[in-house]
Amino acid sequence: MAAVLSSFEPVDGLDNVYTAQKATLRCTAIALRDGGVCLFSPVQGLGDAAKDSLSAIGRVTQLLAPNHYHNKGLAEYADAFPDAILCASAAAAPRLRKVTGLDPADLGNLKMTLPRNMKLIETDGLKTGEVWLRSSAGGRTTWFVVDAFSGPKAGKSGGVADAPEMLKTFPNFGVADRTVYAAWVAEQIDRDRPDTVVPCHGAIVRAPDLPKKLAALVAAKL
Repeated sequence: MAAVLSSFEPVDGLDNVYTAQKATLRCTAIALRDGGVCLFSPVQGLGDAAKDSLSAIGRVTQLLAPNHYHNKGLAEYADAFPDAILCASAAAAPRLRKVTGLDPADLGNLKMTLPRNMKLIETDGLKTGEVWLRSSAGGRTTWFVVDAFSGPKAGKSGGVADAPEMLKTFPNFGVADRTVYAAWVAEQIDRDRPDTVVPCHGAIVRAPDLPKKLAALVAAKL
């Protein structure tokens, strides 16, 4: 049997956020203000455990393709949730149309239905149209990222790590202009001071000095 996504489980310390994994890949479910559910980076292999757990969270109404590489599960999820809106950034949409044959909407509707403490972050200096989410509550900030940062592979069975990593392919395949991206991400780190990163690859990362670790990682890899 082909590998399938696990059931969706709540993320400790984050309201209305659930994640499921297939090996080291993560899909995140977010309960929206309008009662629907957004799936951030649908992961190929939507089995019964994932479907059943999603039914308990709410009706899937939004599918967010967070960059143009994360596309393998989109057709499967579009079939499973035919009423859901597939959305992506303007930069990611052309390749997604070409590869999947699907026609992503823009991010406007999702922006209006996200929880009030969550915002979309459209990255600068990348060539993949990568989109992040920022969640702020109780003086703490969480980033939901795609390929820009990752967690250790030990995260395939869950758990939390205290140090971020970067995919080896990201500097060459994800970054269009290293100077622009490095300056942009440094500004984001300084402004948001995130203490948690929920990546699409690997373990969740949480540490009080996470901003320092993120900045050092960017400086070392770019």
